[in-house]
Amino acid sequence: MSHTYTLNLLHVVFSSKNRAPLIYNVEPLIKNLRGIARNKNIDVLAAGGTQNHIHLLLRVPPVRPVSEAIRDLKANSSRYMSDIAGRFAWQDGYAAISVSPSQPNAVRAYIQDQERHHAKRSYEQELMALLDRSGVPYDREYLL
Repeated sequence: MSHTYTLNLLHVVFSSKNRAPLIYNVEPLIKNLRGIARNKNIDVLAAGGTQNHIHLLLRVPPVRPVSEAIRDLKANSSRYMSDIAGRFAWQDGYAAISVSPSQPNAVRAYIQDQERHHAKRSYEQELMALLDRSGVPYDREYLL
């Protein structure tokens, strides 16, 4: 009998449209994202954010395409945010970077320390540093 074993860990980051500071209280949004994820069989291992973006550490099932998982999280949470904050939308894209099985604790700590990170650098600076460290190619023109 054959067996399949997988572990798909992703550090996901996405921003409000035009980096608008519309996330007045990140905790209810995180609770909503956790509920959406649970309904889609996605595990949220860590979540954090600021007024204009969210970080998630996800365990995505192997049968679920990453783009589909993030689409579902963004679409449903956007509806939730529009209900509580008025007109709201997420940016069109996202960053989804694979996480080594030996690194989830480091990523979790990073995600939970967003306030301190953003006392020193902007979302754009943080995202570029994250992509650079991970070796993800990007076009600066479309990033900012």
